[in-house]
Amino acid sequence: MRQEVDVKKILKKIKSWEKTISVFLGIAVILVAGALIFDFFRSQGSNGSTPEISPSLEEEILPSHENTSLPTIHKVEEGDNLWKIAEKYYHSGYNWVDIAKENNLRNPDLLLVGREIKIPDVPVRYPKGQIAGGESRTHIDHYQVVKGDSLWKIAVKVYGDGYQWTKIYEANQDKIGPNPGLIFSGTNLLIP
Repeated sequence: MRQEVDVKKILKKIKSWEKTISVFLGIAVILVAGALIFDFFRSQGSNGSTPEISPSLEEEILPSHENTSLPTIHKVEEGDNLWKIAEKYYHSGYNWVDIAKENNLRNPDLLLVGREIKIPDVPVRYPKGQIAGGESRTHIDHYQVVKGDSLWKIAVKVYGDGYQWTKIYEANQDKIGPNPGLIFSGTNLLIP
């Protein structure tokens, strides 16, 4: 009987603390979920996302003279992505498409460390020196945004290198505003 009374007291005490315990458990769940989400995005950043290349991007395929050792196998290391791997073997990141195709990669952004992937013997890909309207990228000083454009895509069209989007953003912050991911069609951008 004494033991039964003690159990009832303990249960009453727990019941009185129920709201406080629920709040702490809720906070713990939120912190764990936040940590997992943060870790996910951090790991995506350290892998370096493979840049989005539109399948319709016109490319100039030139014969390769440096690929005498291809095909080969590459063992994925920490921080690798298809763009970096393509640059290593072809001196052009645009060949990431060929590597993804050769290895039947459903998600080219997901490469497991230690996995061996085939590097095919294919011609080196380079972006064409032309953008919409047929103007040469070396003679462009303005670009009018069209539907579906992003600063990355414009930098690829204009410079042949998507990582140059920051130059375009810095030169056009007054037209674009604080969010470089939000550009409107019809906006006339200065190309530095």
